[in-house]
This record gives sequence, C-alpha cells and structure tokens, in this order.
Amino acid sequence: MDMDDLSTRILAGERRALARAITLVESGRADHRAQSLELLEKLRGHERRAMRIGLSGTPGVGKSTFIEAFGMMLTGLGLRVAVLAVDPSSARSGGSILGDKTRMERLSRDRNAFIRPSPSQSQLGGVARRTREAIDLCEASGFDVILIETVGVGQSETMVAEMSDLFLLLLAPAGGDELQGVKRGIMEMADILLINKADGDLKATATRTCADYAGALRLLRKRPQDPEGYPKALTVSAVEENGLDTAWEAMCELNEWRRANGHFDARRAAQARHWFEAEVRERLLERLTRDPVRGVMGELAAQVENGALTPSAAAQVLLEGALSAE
Repeated sequence: MDMDDLSTRILAGERRALARAITLVESGRADHRAQSLELLEKLRGHERRAMRIGLSGTPGVGKSTFIEAFGMMLTGLGLRVAVLAVDPSSARSGGSILGDKTRMERLSRDRNAFIRPSPSQSQLGGVARRTREAIDLCEASGFDVILIETVGVGQSETMVAEMSDLFLLLLAPAGGDELQGVKRGIMEMADILLINKADGDLKATATRTCADYAGALRLLRKRPQDPEGYPKALTVSAVEENGLDTAWEAMCELNEWRRANGHFDARRAAQARHWFEAEVRERLLERLTRDPVRGVMGELAAQVENGALTPSAAAQVLLEGALSAE
C-alpha cells in the first residue's frame, strides 16, 4: 500500500481508507507493523481533536443499545461519530463474534457514523491492543466524537480511561448500593455514571439507584480535573431515548471546563506517556517469543518443571542472561 495516498485519503475523510488503515494497524505481521508506523507518522501533524468518550459497563447493561441511540442523536445534531467496539475473544478458539454492527443496525446505515468492531484477543483492560491507534486514525479522518465501547468489564478493567477524554460507566437499576458506589477501581475512574433502562417498571428503581450512587459520589475524594458537581450520576433510557440530551450536555460542560482549565491537554500528554511506556513493555514481552530467547526460556521451563530451579531463580537467569545478551 502507498502510505502517502492512504494518509491523504484518510485526511479527506474516506471511510474505506479509514477501514483499511485500522486493519493495517491491527495486523500482527512485521511488514504491516512497519507500514502502520509510517502511516501514523505521516498523520501525526494534523490538528484535529475529537471528543473521545470511553464507555464501559457489565454485560447486558445495554451498552450497544445506548451507543446506537446516543450516536443517532449526535448525527442528528450534524456531528460525525465513530464507534470503536471491542468484542471479547474466546479463550478456547481465539475467535470473536464481532456482532456490534448487527446490534446497531440503524446507526450502521447512517452516513455520518462509522462502526468498527475489533477482537480483544489476549489484551486485558477491556480494549484491544491497537484501539489507541485506531482512535488516532478516526481523529485524523475528521470525526467529531469517538465512542470507545469496551467488552463487558469488572471493577479493575480501567484501560479505556487511559485513552479517552471522558469516561462513562453504564449501570443497571438495582445494580448496587451506597457501599458499591464508593468501591475503588472502575467507579472512581468514571466521570459520569449513567443508570440505563430507566423506563417502564424499572423507572422508579433506576431513580433510586441513581440517588444511591449520587450520594456515594459525594463521599469520594475530589479530583483536580473535575468542576463542582462532577462526577455525577444520571438516569437514561436508551430504548425510549430519554435523558440522552441531558447526558450530552453534561459531557460537553465537563469537556469545555477541562479545556478551559488546562486539564484536557495535560490528560492527553499523560496518556501519550502512558502508551509509550505500555508499548515498551509490549515490545519486551514480544522478545520472549523469538529465538534465541524462546529456546533458552524453554530450557529453563523444563528445569522449573523437574524442580532443578525455582520459578523466581529461572526468571532471574533469563532476564540477566538471555535478554541482555540478545
């Protein structure tokens, strides 16, 4: 592929070029990796800045339904919306369903929307390994809002907060109490809690759950990147499309305050440093899968199995010997 041509087409907003570029950065082939680095370098100078919104929640809370309703509202306002959805990969076969386009049928037909499902593969943290680079590509392509949907996650899966400007956490009615709200982990990372399914018989329950979490949030230590009243809890109904405009207003208010007070740029800079360090760790781990390190590691593993070495001692030998000599 011609990287000059591909970068030009991405900057022009061509959806097909964007899809090809994301496929390129997600590839594990060495030649594709070299091409993707060249492409990202060519796109580095653009000054487009989308609002990056990370969205997480437990399986079945209605993330896809919310994203479709929310995305349709945003495109109705004239905004271009990109959705990067991460699907869990099978621990047995390694496969992934990638069914988000099927779930978001209306949004997938919208000319101002772009939906890209990706497998999580072996990556922990609720996102795919190359999601951050896919975000950069979507931003270069001129999208106004980028929604990053994680796999269904637990309390420790907070990686999406390291690649987004705002982090939304979707919760189900009757999903917790005041104690649940002050638990550390994903709760304290969220900027806005959205209690979904606030409709029908669950509306009253959702309102009570929202009040519980709102009370719990007031007990958390105030963060420097938050204005008064944030983080906050709100009720929404993705099915009836109620509360979406209120949630969007809260997101815009928080984003504008952070831009005006320097937190937006500081957060982006800290995230860039974080992903540099993460990439270094990934590259070091990759060296363990290549010869001669892989052969030495196999020999040491055999010694650990038969009791000749402890795991800690074997790891010390590998790190001091094979990796330093490579």
